[in-house]
Amino acid sequence: MDIDPEPFRNTLLERRAELEREQAMAAADRTPVELDQESVGRLSRIDAMQVQAMALAQERRRQTELAAIDAALARIEDGEFGYCIKCDEEIAPARLAHMPAVTTCIGCARGD
Repeated sequence: MDIDPEPFRNTLLERRAELEREQAMAAADRTPVELDQESVGRLSRIDAMQVQAMALAQERRRQTELAAIDAALARIEDGEFGYCIKCDEEIAPARLAHMPAVTTCIGCARGD
């Protein structure tokens, strides 16, 4: 492959560090939802539960992205970075620049 993986490694490591910082901040802010109707009104309780559900969904997205980043870093180490995992063709440099953790070429992503 003609693409130097080092800039992508740096981008992936920076994004990983950013996600870990977000994760730490979210963990510090996480508090259980109070379900006692006497101390919290019904709508406030529903709102708090919705906020908690959104926070959990965000955490799942972070975990998914961290796993994709780790997999991309492993592909760099193995010399397989930049190749589609389905067809083994090179992934376009512009696609990698936009999403360095991407695993498929645009053709395979579209289902061509």
